[in-house]
Amino acid sequence: MKKLIAYITCAYPDKNFTIDLINSLKENGVNGIELGIPFSDPVADGPIIQEADKRALENGFKMDDLFEVGEKTGNKIDTYWMGYFNNFYHKGYDFMVKKAKEANIKGFIIPDLPFEEAQYYESKFPLISFVAPTDSKERIKKILKNPKEFIYLVAYAGITGAAKQEDLKEIIEYIKNITSTPLFIGFGVNEKTAKEKAKGVDGVIVGSAFIKILLDDSLKNSEKIKNISKTAKNIKEIINS
Repeated sequence: MKKLIAYITCAYPDKNFTIDLINSLKENGVNGIELGIPFSDPVADGPIIQEADKRALENGFKMDDLFEVGEKTGNKIDTYWMGYFNNFYHKGYDFMVKKAKEANIKGFIIPDLPFEEAQYYESKFPLISFVAPTDSKERIKKILKNPKEFIYLVAYAGITGAAKQEDLKEIIEYIKNITSTPLFIGFGVNEKTAKEKAKGVDGVIVGSAFIKILLDDSLKNSEKIKNISKTAKNIKEIINS
């Protein structure tokens, strides 16, 4: 069965909402959580996730919120902390590793940490490997020499949430031939695109489709949780139909 990892912005509108949302997503078939750490310059993310980060920071997000959410949900569902390297560097990487281990976090997703630099840090804690359509076969082979947890295949060159399409059949087949590590595809996955994007991979990573609901100020918090969970359940059914 293909799996679904849900990206959500930590502590927006508040940490208790995030905890409730994670619990609901788990109940609706989500297999893992990519818990986004709000950052002022999220270069790999599109305008939807950027706006959620902006609002979370304006609401007073603190790293202690991340740690508390992790402590209360990390032992219930596979969780990965997603953030830009500045988040980890500012608090101290070893300290972040310590807090992650205490919360049973499975790994870090750091999109602006180049593969070459990541070698030093992944010896301390699992880092999720990114592969892009623009990577050569030689580079992919190098990146996937020792992959952790799962491989994050970026569906296209660009930012999250864009409506782009690229033919990934060849790169998916190549990856599958050199590693048995689960392969997940992210960027631009939603209810309309999930079926096609899930072909040949082990699962999908969905972010902007959920965060768009999160940002809808016409909805009550309970309605946001209900709608995001319903969307997640639909996507899980779509990729396995």
